[in-house]
Amino acid sequence: MRISLKRRTLLLSSAALPGVLANPARGQGESPDPAAKRIRSFYDALLDVMKQADRLNIEARYQKLAPAIGASFDLAAMTRIAVGPDWSALSPPQQEELVASFTRMTIATYANRFDGYSGERFEVDPATEQRSTGRVVHTKLIPPSGEAVILNYLMRGSGENWKIVDVYLTGTISELATRRAEFSSILRSGGAPALIESLRRQADRQLQGAKTGAGRR
Repeated sequence: MRISLKRRTLLLSSAALPGVLANPARGQGESPDPAAKRIRSFYDALLDVMKQADRLNIEARYQKLAPAIGASFDLAAMTRIAVGPDWSALSPPQQEELVASFTRMTIATYANRFDGYSGERFEVDPATEQRSTGRVVHTKLIPPSGEAVILNYLMRGSGENWKIVDVYLTGTISELATRRAEFSSILRSGGAPALIESLRRQADRQLQGAKTGAGRR
């Protein structure tokens, strides 16, 4: 199983997680905070796919992860934030297509990366950090050897319904800030059609790359 700690590893969701994450620590007890519970539930779904990855192809992993990602990430909000001020200038059909393309790319990234399990452990801090923009859930990826990697999640919501709107690799690197720089450049040069096509190609590369690599495992 691959482990990458570079910015682009997580897809926003997800799109920015390392290649391997594992089960939240079980000795902490059940957290009363709904934002932390959401993250724990998400990692449980990832762990289930990871443990079955030797018998699941890329399409099966995509289908199994799609509901968990949809329930855990506010992908529409993440798309708007990543596009930035240019969002309001796009037509409703373009906005819808961008959200759909961003969603597909995010799920494809997770389906590609989570292709095995080798004993990593994932800890979720039961105490969340309150901010003006939402709540931050602090987590750590603990590999079998080496230093732990900090992964924090900005969550927004109310009551029991909280969803991820950004991911901070090493605790400080915003995935959406990185995406916004990329998206702005594409929008300036080719508009919404170019960005939609770029997201489509990224998803295709994730899906095709997994298929190509399957025979070498």
